[in-house]
Amino acid sequence: MNFARNTFRRLAGETSGAEIAEAAAVLPIMFMMLLGIFWFGQAFSIYGTITRAAQDGARAGAAPSCTTCAPLTAAQRAANADAAVQSALTIAKLNPTLARQPVPAASPAQCGGGASPSCDGGNSNFCVQAPIQLSDTVTGSAVCGVSVSFQYPFQFWLPFTSLNKQKIWVSASARVRLENQ
Repeated sequence: MNFARNTFRRLAGETSGAEIAEAAAVLPIMFMMLLGIFWFGQAFSIYGTITRAAQDGARAGAAPSCTTCAPLTAAQRAANADAAVQSALTIAKLNPTLARQPVPAASPAQCGGGASPSCDGGNSNFCVQAPIQLSDTVTGSAVCGVSVSFQYPFQFWLPFTSLNKQKIWVSASARVRLENQ
C-alpha cells in the first residue's frame, strides 16, 4: 500500500501540467488553420466551377445553330450562352440567380469596328458580349468572338478573423472565337 501511495505521489509531483497548457494554446490555432484550408478549398472549388460555366457559355454562344442556317444574331448568341451558363451552374448545385454582372463590365472592341458591345442577354446576371474582337495568337490577325463574364458570391466562415461571414465576389470570364470563321 505504501509503495502504491509513494508511486502515485511521485507521478503527481512530476506532472506539472505543461502539456495541457501547450495543448490549450496550440489546438485553437491548428483548428483555425484547418478551417481556413477547408474554406479556401471551397472558394477555389467555386472558382473552378464558375470558370467552367463561363467557358461553356462562351462556347455555346460561339457555336452556329446549323451549317446551312443564317448567322446568329447577338441576341441569339447571348441566349445560347445564358442557357449554357445557367445549366452548368445548376448541375454544379450553384444558384444561377446569385450571380451578377461584373463591376465594372469589360469593354472589348467590337468586331469590325464600332462601339464596344454592351452586356446582352435575357438574364441580367451574366455579361454576354458578341461579337467582340479577339486576336489570333497563331496568325496575329483579328478574329471575332464571344465573351462571357460574371461574378458569384462566396461567404467565408472563419470565426475570430476579419474574414468571418464576409462575402467576396469570385469573378469568371471566358472568350471564344466564333466558329463560322
